[in-house]
Amino acid sequence: MIGRLNHVAIAVPDLAAAAALYADTLGARVSAEQILPEHGVRLVFVDLPNARIELMEPFGEGSPITAFLQKNPRGGIHHLCYEVADIGDAAAKLVAGGARILGDGKPRIGAHGNPVLFLHPADFLGTLVELEEVPQWES
Repeated sequence: MIGRLNHVAIAVPDLAAAAALYADTLGARVSAEQILPEHGVRLVFVDLPNARIELMEPFGEGSPITAFLQKNPRGGIHHLCYEVADIGDAAAKLVAGGARILGDGKPRIGAHGNPVLFLHPADFLGTLVELEEVPQWES
């Protein structure tokens, strides 16, 4: 069902400093900043040959990243994102297998303009999992 690893998301307390660390110290290519108010994040992507790193900081009141950073003030890995060909089909299979989808269970549009869902970490070895529909992915 899952395809490639799309990105590893790292919550950070200071997006500009984190982006500079990746660009200046590691020599990585860092995208322009995006703000996703509906997800409560401000973010950039670090492009790698085989995946991306998503650096994200809280944006707005009630950001889910705020609680994470209260527990991990220096930041840390927040979630893994895997690609799926059809998010509706993947969600139906997961729910049938007992997995829990966070929120209202309906996909929302993510940073790449594709539908995304988040899966409960308790169902996936303590790891928050994001699924992103990437239609061109082939099994």
